[in-house]
Amino acid sequence: MRHMMAGKNLAIMATRQTRDDWDILATQHIIAHKALAVYDISSIFPLWRYPTEQEVREGLFPQERQPNFSKTFWQDVCGRLNGQWVPDGRLEHKPPSLDDSFEITPEDLFHYIYAVLHAPTYRSRYAEFLRIDFPHVPLTSDRALFRTLAAKGAELVALHLLEAPALATSTVQYPIPGEDVIEKGHPRYLAPGDPDPTTGEPLTAGRVYISRDLPRRGQHGQYFAGIPPEVWEFHVGGYQVCDKWLKDRRGRTLTFDDIEHYGRIVTALQETIRLMAEIDAAIPAWPLP
Repeated sequence: MRHMMAGKNLAIMATRQTRDDWDILATQHIIAHKALAVYDISSIFPLWRYPTEQEVREGLFPQERQPNFSKTFWQDVCGRLNGQWVPDGRLEHKPPSLDDSFEITPEDLFHYIYAVLHAPTYRSRYAEFLRIDFPHVPLTSDRALFRTLAAKGAELVALHLLEAPALATSTVQYPIPGEDVIEKGHPRYLAPGDPDPTTGEPLTAGRVYISRDLPRRGQHGQYFAGIPPEVWEFHVGGYQVCDKWLKDRRGRTLTFDDIEHYGRIVTALQETIRLMAEIDAAIPAWPLP
């Protein structure tokens, strides 16, 4: 965990075994031991390793940070792709560029791994194995596929760190003024087609209510509108994200920043679902070519 505190870093959280749906998540921070799953211990895999002062003083570690990939592993990757390893990498979360030299940085490899582990077919194909051990990373010899997956992985990482430009705007609406308090028994989701509590007309878009709608008292429940069912149902680890975020704040008053943040979460999940489908579509077959 010290490597996450010693300098700028990026890491993958994963569980070695799980009683819930298997998942991973990117982070830039130290984590709690059950940050990813309800019941299972989370492990963290930093992209960079930082030396201690004693390691530098005793000559056991270079002064600079080092990528957290074994030499055997990155040599295998470069050998398959006929690429050149560039260990200093890039700090920015950007898709890698295409060039004739085909340089491979630690960030490229991190993003490639992140994309592969988010492929729905990977998760279904290896579901039983993923419940009992850390994920194994399938490698490719196809340069174009590597670049495509690394680019998709970079987009996913930016989304999950809530840094993606797409999160600047959201289609989620919060139209009803009120006290902004998440009431007991809420949040409550109404899917498209369910009757509007006030008018009885079928809803055209999903809503997440945080308070009751009492038409006889002229009280309109407050809600977030424009949330598709697949986003409402989306889980990370054992957590239903859109539901849990609000439940954790039950009884509290949502601030303006909270309301804006919830919209960014919904948008990030929508984009995640889109990118996962694109990753699957980009992979021609298993095992990877």
